[in-house]
Amino acid sequence: MVFESVFSFRHCSHKAVEFGSIMKRFLVSFVVLVVAAIAVAETSPKCTVSVTTASGSQARPGPYCSGELIFEDNFNFLDFEKWEHENTLSGGGNWEFQRYLNHRSNSYCENGIFYIRPTLLADETGEAFLSSGTLNIHGGQPADQCTSPIFWGCERQGTPTNYINPIKSARVRTVESFNFKYGTLEVRARMPTGDWLWPAVWLLPKRQVYGMWPASGEIDLLESRGNIDYRDGNGVHIGTEQFGSTLHFGPSTLLNGWETTVAYKNSPAGQGWNTGFHNYQLSWTPDYIRFSVDNQLVRQIDAGTGFWNRGNFGNIAPGTENPWMHGTRMAPFDQEFYIIMNLAVGGTNGYFPDVPPATNTNRGKPWANNSPSAARDFWQGRNSWLPTWRMTTNRGKESSLQVDYVRVWAL
Repeated sequence: MVFESVFSFRHCSHKAVEFGSIMKRFLVSFVVLVVAAIAVAETSPKCTVSVTTASGSQARPGPYCSGELIFEDNFNFLDFEKWEHENTLSGGGNWEFQRYLNHRSNSYCENGIFYIRPTLLADETGEAFLSSGTLNIHGGQPADQCTSPIFWGCERQGTPTNYINPIKSARVRTVESFNFKYGTLEVRARMPTGDWLWPAVWLLPKRQVYGMWPASGEIDLLESRGNIDYRDGNGVHIGTEQFGSTLHFGPSTLLNGWETTVAYKNSPAGQGWNTGFHNYQLSWTPDYIRFSVDNQLVRQIDAGTGFWNRGNFGNIAPGTENPWMHGTRMAPFDQEFYIIMNLAVGGTNGYFPDVPPATNTNRGKPWANNSPSAARDFWQGRNSWLPTWRMTTNRGKESSLQVDYVRVWAL
């Protein structure tokens, strides 16, 4: 019993010493961690809460820190959770010559680049279909539904003078996945090469807060033309060496103040926007909207006393009601917008000036903007424009809108 007691006492003493040693090491480690945490806190930048808001299935709930990356796609694959394809024949309201659809011949990712590629409907249906067939794009599955019925966008009947849209292309949007108000958008992209190609990266409002277009606004980060040597009546290059940025706003379609905000950027001669990738940037704040390319200012539009006064609508159309009277001075650009990327072709709204007075390097322009048979005229003149698309070379990549990444940061 004595031996057992002595043994037990020594055993307990040993445990007490061991426990004390462990506690000492724990306390030292704890103190070190606390000191390190304090040091990190003192040296790390503090979060400045941003005025940026965002919503959608791919948007993390705010608030956000200033400068925080809140949306990104590097196009390692085509993410259908981020990008919804539009399915329509409506021609963008401009009687453009393309049909938008979801097909990997027209939109795909390869080696980290997103391509929107134009192809010919006649390659699928035969040429006679354009003038005599019926194209009905009402789908049976939710993802196949026609997305825009306006302007006969879901069904068209070809006739000898009114051809069905002869080109297939793509338009994608983030309306379900990501909408934002205020922030910095950067799109690294390369413009396509080919006569009458019309690439665009732009934004539309999530909700028509102030009414139908253009009352609720539109932000055009970039629009360009794929013609290699297309010049206006003054000799200014308006093809691949030029892109434009603008805002659309106004109380009605007949009262649109876009001309007070539009800006054009021309590249050095022979170095068109189709020859390489560039960073197209939008800085959108409660005080201004700024367009830039490769960190070079294209134009800044200040809110000033509001867009009603900028458009001078009260003097142009006396008695017209200001749709933004209850908004901020940034209205209609004080609501969430979503991102759109597309490649259109042609149209009759005047974006492609007639030749003459414009010039297009010995090839002319196969349709007139006032023609009642513009799509037919465009198609029948394909021997002039189709070779410029180089569709059989490198899978038509040169005639594709190419996007490296899309990123949005909080202000």
